[in-house]
Amino acid sequence: MKRDRSREEFDRDKVMNSLLLACRKRRIPIEDLRAAVQRIERDLFIEADEEVPTQAIGERVLRELRRIDQVAYVRFASVYRDFETLDDFIGIVNDVSGRATIAVS
Repeated sequence: MKRDRSREEFDRDKVMNSLLLACRKRRIPIEDLRAAVQRIERDLFIEADEEVPTQAIGERVLRELRRIDQVAYVRFASVYRDFETLDDFIGIVNDVSGRATIAVS
């Protein structure tokens, strides 16, 4: 179920394309991305009764990207979470890097 309440079939190609876009120019084996798509699909079908909100899919993609590549994770998060300020980026970089705070002057 999409944010506007419309419904659409789960499309593993869309998930793969999102991963590919986030991982563009990163040295990540395609097999790792295919395995991530399989895990996302499997987990969603196990946990969902009938409908899965797109938000749940996006969060799964974020979780997989965090495991695969930190830069790809930040790329996807910046679009998915609609970053608008530098502070948004700093927050996610701090989170991923495990640093308490990175300040920008």
